Amino acid sequence: MRRAGILLPVFSLPSPYGIGTMGQAARDFVSFLKAGGQSCWQLLPMGPTSYGDSPYQSFSSFAGNPYFIDLDDLAAEGLLEKSEYAGIDWGGPGYVDYALLYEKRFPVLKKAVKRLLASPPGDYWVFLGQNGHWLEDYALFMALKDENGGRSWWEWPEGEKLRRPEALDAARTRLAEEVSFWRGAQYLFFRQWDALKKLANDNGVTIIGDLPIYVARDSADVWSDPRQFQLDENLDPTEVAGCPPDAFTADGQLWGNPLFDWEYMRQDGFSWWIRRIGFQFRLFDTLRIDHFRGFDEYYAIPYGDENARRGRWRPGPGLAFFQAVNGALGPKDIIAEDLGFLTDSVRMLQKNTGYPGMKILLFAFDHRHPDSEYLPHNYTRNCVVYAGTHDNETILGWMANADPADVSFAKRYLRLNEEEGYAWGMMRGAWASPADLAVMQMQDLLSIGAEGRINTPSTLGDNWKWRLLPGQAGGKLARRLLRETALYGRTAPTPDFFL
Repeated sequence: MRRAGILLPVFSLPSPYGIGTMGQAARDFVSFLKAGGQSCWQLLPMGPTSYGDSPYQSFSSFAGNPYFIDLDDLAAEGLLEKSEYAGIDWGGPGYVDYALLYEKRFPVLKKAVKRLLASPPGDYWVFLGQNGHWLEDYALFMALKDENGGRSWWEWPEGEKLRRPEALDAARTRLAEEVSFWRGAQYLFFRQWDALKKLANDNGVTIIGDLPIYVARDSADVWSDPRQFQLDENLDPTEVAGCPPDAFTADGQLWGNPLFDWEYMRQDGFSWWIRRIGFQFRLFDTLRIDHFRGFDEYYAIPYGDENARRGRWRPGPGLAFFQAVNGALGPKDIIAEDLGFLTDSVRMLQKNTGYPGMKILLFAFDHRHPDSEYLPHNYTRNCVVYAGTHDNETILGWMANADPADVSFAKRYLRLNEEEGYAWGMMRGAWASPADLAVMQMQDLLSIGAEGRINTPSTLGDNWKWRLLPGQAGGKLARRLLRETALYGRTAPTPDFFL
């Protein structure tokens, strides 16, 4: 079945309270997707963000981002008074001010959780029981982080750092109120998320989640189970993740994430990963797995290096990993993020899994390589096409900044013109392609330029901030979207379609 969807992070939804949430704006966006004939909503990772505000660097692989809890919905339940949050300066409407959120959001949420826990609903205890395998470590981790002034866990006192039982028991007693807050915040997050996902599914919209291959070093995951990672006797990484130097980055990319101890994981039947992926499918209908090639080979950089030049490729777990996941969880709807330089072994791994890969139209129009695999006439059906992703320019940003010869190539290939609009013309090329699924960024539907870019890789300070303004996802835009995607068989045409 040919399908179409939109990529829009939760944080990019409009709201008067500083960041997009799972409240009315999210419900309105589901209505927009349905009206526009879209069957998928793709998100970025939903976890609580750490330094740099990147959703790919989270304090937990399981927890939800407390910033996404909708305050108006809490007020409707009697857990907040509107006066407790409506008059706060949350920043401007078109961007996320994470510093303001960090300072002001948690005091508001603590009031809501206090009221919740004064008389917890029955399903609260069910939630704790079902999620205890990650929630207890996460809640204690966050309480200890706050107690230690936000410092990373390897800078904590030795007892807490090394998880000595007597130290953890004392911390649970000492920080009982704080631990309860973090538990309660997760309950509120998942209660709102479950309601939103049900609404989307009931309206014919499936949710595509995004799973980073690596976890942050400063996370409850690494602190609570260091055996899963390549750490030395002091719990420092021996090597860290990144990408080698290439034509774009002479020093490569130094991500800094700890690497998995794949041999330990293999002997354990990949149980940590099975729990992680299984939990993601509690949240999402489809899962995009980031950096798929890392399961074939991964780039390992000596810990402490200032760049990625001295890294080397090491073998990953290969097909045995996906066979174990499939055996434990059954067949799942997975998208393999297979961008970048791919070896024959990576291609074979993807072929053997059967997962669709990704095609990026903005990568197609290199005049030096006129038969790129990213050109639509080279696609197979088993792929997902994007004009661009959160790591790329918007279409208009690319056209303004790319090599003029590449832009000319795109104009000729797709017959782009100003009357249709360059962004819509490029999206047309994606919708018309053989790909089973075509996903467009919301910014491109709005023909927004470089100011709408979500992330510039390997940079800090101006990423993960862009937001929709109220009213931008309106009925006129939905009707145009419906007609365009119906034209290429990605949704059912309306009765007046051919008039």
